[in-house]
Amino acid sequence: MGASRGPAFRSMNKRKNHFRPGLDFVSEEMVAALLKKPTYDFNELFEEVLNRLRARNAAGSGKEMLRLRVYEKLRMLVGEGLVTKGEDKTYTGKRESLQTRRAEMAEAKARILQRRGGAVMNVE
Repeated sequence: MGASRGPAFRSMNKRKNHFRPGLDFVSEEMVAALLKKPTYDFNELFEEVLNRLRARNAAGSGKEMLRLRVYEKLRMLVGEGLVTKGEDKTYTGKRESLQTRRAEMAEAKARILQRRGGAVMNVE
């Protein structure tokens, strides 16, 4: 009972509450959607992201799991100040901040693909 659980266990339970650039298709599509149209209610944003992921053939998980992922990522964007939540539960993206985030994600994606030897997993 009193046995110590190793660092692998602790890192497994660590909360992801900050931005980690990489090959994150959900975040890419959320940023793209918020740049296309700045204000959405959650259901409208979710449908837009879902349609964009399906077009990329990247909507692999179930719809409800994807809904949870979109909501979690949206809350992270609100917490970071890239998106504001209105009184009527609409979400409005801050264009300059989202464009900066899009550039950060593109740089991170390029670094990852370069390390992998240029192998592309998902063609856009």
